[in-house]
Amino acid sequence: MTADDSFGRLDDDNFPAYTMGRAAEMLGTTQGFLRALGEARLITPLRSAGGHRRYSRYQLRIAARARELVDQGTPIEAACRIIILEDQLEEAQRINAEYLRVAGSANPASAA
Repeated sequence: MTADDSFGRLDDDNFPAYTMGRAAEMLGTTQGFLRALGEARLITPLRSAGGHRRYSRYQLRIAARARELVDQGTPIEAACRIIILEDQLEEAQRINAEYLRVAGSANPASAA
């Protein structure tokens, strides 16, 4: 990927635009906290050509949620599990809503 390609992707939530240091600074946390999230497999940063961890905005939102839970006294492992479960619940609710939408449009008489 060229520098021009990278610049064009800065609006992409999944583009790994932030170094570990910058990500930690933006979240008001330490690089060790981000490493711990990686060890817990909550987020898996991509690596630059030089092997440095790079984070996307999407990953930073997840890390911010983890920090919020940890700041409230939740152990980091439990915070990671909570976030994973929240994500699974959100996905299940999305699937259910889509199923109900499709089922309702396929059989409008039963929707009334």
